[in-house]
Amino acid sequence: MAARKLILCFTAARRASSRASVFLRASPLLEASTSASHATAAATKGSPWALLFSSRVFSSTPPAQQSAGDVPAPSAVDHKLIMPEDKFHKLADDTIHDLLEKLEEYGDSQQMDGFDIDYGNQVLTLRLGDLGTYVVNKQTPNRQIWLSSPVSGPARFDWDAATDSWVYRRTGVNLMRLLEKEIGELCGTPVDLS
Repeated sequence: MAARKLILCFTAARRASSRASVFLRASPLLEASTSASHATAAATKGSPWALLFSSRVFSSTPPAQQSAGDVPAPSAVDHKLIMPEDKFHKLADDTIHDLLEKLEEYGDSQQMDGFDIDYGNQVLTLRLGDLGTYVVNKQTPNRQIWLSSPVSGPARFDWDAATDSWVYRRTGVNLMRLLEKEIGELCGTPVDLS
């Protein structure tokens, strides 16, 4: 079976060698490539084997060079800085339960059709009738609280120990302040979630 695949590959390479040699000579990426000499050799020799073994020439980035004494690069995530899971659960659960209580109080004071708050499966859902729906849930692997807002869209909040609050890193906005602002504007009555 392997011999059959090799023969098929050899036949396909032979058919493509004339087309590939034109492509290899005309490719502007190959001129900048570190293995351009291999591409030229494959194109000029016309050998299907040379064409097969010079497949790296199609890469626009040179291969990484690492000497024997190099130390591997650190991972993108420093696992020592990640919040312990039990601490995350306590902070996130406390935040979501506080939100639930305060939004229920706010909802009782509002005379609004369609105002409904629900908490189930660690997901807090606030329906504001025709004004939209908010969804707040925790994402344990990322140690984040995620918010889906009908006004500002999706956001991912990280715990900021310096301010003792959940903060959206892209904009620096605080989760509670954002919800107070948006829900207050949508409902027409200020809400205090702190």
